[in-house]
Amino acid sequence: MGRLIAIANQKGGVGKTTTAVNLAVALAADHRKVLLVDLDPQGNASSGLIADIRLNELKSSGKTIYEAMVSGLPIAEVIREARGARLHLAPSGPDLVGAEIELATREGRERVLKQILAPIRDRYAFIIVDTPPSLGLLTLNSLVAADSVIVPMQCEYYALEGLSALLGTIRRVRSALNPALEIEGLVLTMFDARNRLSHEIGREVQKHFPEKIFESVIPRSVRMSESPSHGLSVLEYDAKSAGAEAYRNLAAELIARIANDGGGTTAKRAVAAKAATNAAAGRPWSLRALFARDRARSQR
Repeated sequence: MGRLIAIANQKGGVGKTTTAVNLAVALAADHRKVLLVDLDPQGNASSGLIADIRLNELKSSGKTIYEAMVSGLPIAEVIREARGARLHLAPSGPDLVGAEIELATREGRERVLKQILAPIRDRYAFIIVDTPPSLGLLTLNSLVAADSVIVPMQCEYYALEGLSALLGTIRRVRSALNPALEIEGLVLTMFDARNRLSHEIGREVQKHFPEKIFESVIPRSVRMSESPSHGLSVLEYDAKSAGAEAYRNLAAELIARIANDGGGTTAKRAVAAKAATNAAAGRPWSLRALFARDRARSQR
């Protein structure tokens, strides 16, 4: 059965959708079969993979994740090839914005996504779910369905405040609805190596979540900002850019964590995370390398 990972953060503009799209492409490039589920009514993950005319046709087809969740359309009829056989997309549709209201009175409303994905989970190595920038019913559905959560965090102090609310929600979901839910890790996004604040936030998060923070760091990147307008990931738009390198590193670190995870217990996952962190430490866009360069500059 494929590993289902929710990409979640209640704050907008933290690189959540960028992480969902580029991580999915990077995993697929590593010869893994991947499904990206766009559960955000804004539909940016869909437009980040499929551009213009084809996307408009897809959204008006009546075969989106909205119809699967609300109208009972089989998920297999919703899924489309995004990059050949290795990367598939369950697109967002314009009606998804009303899904929370329509699901609110349904019995078992928090388990709808889990139920519709169940028939196809064993077809994929990874299922990545891009969630809305809120802690509403759609995000709750993704957390109940997920094996684990990746939390993108922008390198600013307000991001730390939003993190506590999200972690509280994850604890409540684990206690009441999905006891197996784990935090896969926190990934720092929009990291500016020249900015002292980025380093301070990185050290603060590493101090409080040493086993959870990914060693791989996502930098600020013009290429990353440009790529969605072309319906491409940054790995396809500019494969040699810093953003592309960072997401390849993140995918490799994620795969290493899962490969070293022998049983899912907290202790074993901590060992797995440490092993993956050590493996990633020598890469240019890693916390250890960035902190070392920052110390070297401060000593000049």
